[in-house]
Amino acid sequence: MIRVLDARFLTTAVEEKGWPPGDAPEIAFVGRSNVGKSSMINALTGRRKLVRVSNTPGRTRTLNFFDAVLEKDGLRRTVRLADLPGYGFARVSHAERASWERMITTYLERRTSLRGVVAIVDAEVGATEDDVRTLAYLVNAGRQVLVAATKLDRLGKAHRKPQLAAIAERLSVPRDTVLGFSATDKLGVPQVWESLWMATS
Repeated sequence: MIRVLDARFLTTAVEEKGWPPGDAPEIAFVGRSNVGKSSMINALTGRRKLVRVSNTPGRTRTLNFFDAVLEKDGLRRTVRLADLPGYGFARVSHAERASWERMITTYLERRTSLRGVVAIVDAEVGATEDDVRTLAYLVNAGRQVLVAATKLDRLGKAHRKPQLAAIAERLSVPRDTVLGFSATDKLGVPQVWESLWMATS
């Protein structure tokens, strides 16, 4: 079992020169605006206020980096988490949207310490066209991807497995690469950490 010994905010950046040193394996979290990226990171680290959670889509406008110190079977490892701005952005100008997209793609394509990407979809809504495009982009960029279907608690238990299967089919990924997750009920926390531990080994 993986334990989170410590978690802390590291820095925020809008361009490459502001990125922290690539001295720890890194995992990025991507997803639509308001899909629950910040809540997911808080649930994974067991820190309710590590990442600011907002009900306003598009509130995250920078790359935000956090360090989590993990322990498994006596081994300790620092894993860096990067919270990226959401896509399908809120009401912002075309120029600002283009700037965000450039910031995100530069990071995803150039960050050498990036070991994997958690692509977050809304389990209640299902995979959207934006989700399909983003996953295709990540795969084409050669990134290892784990799909996390958040807000699973909003689905009745009988509907969860069929919905996860439908999401996997829509995204054209193997069913076992889609993990159900709920920040509210802490569903999927150990499974996500196990996948991220393997990705950063």
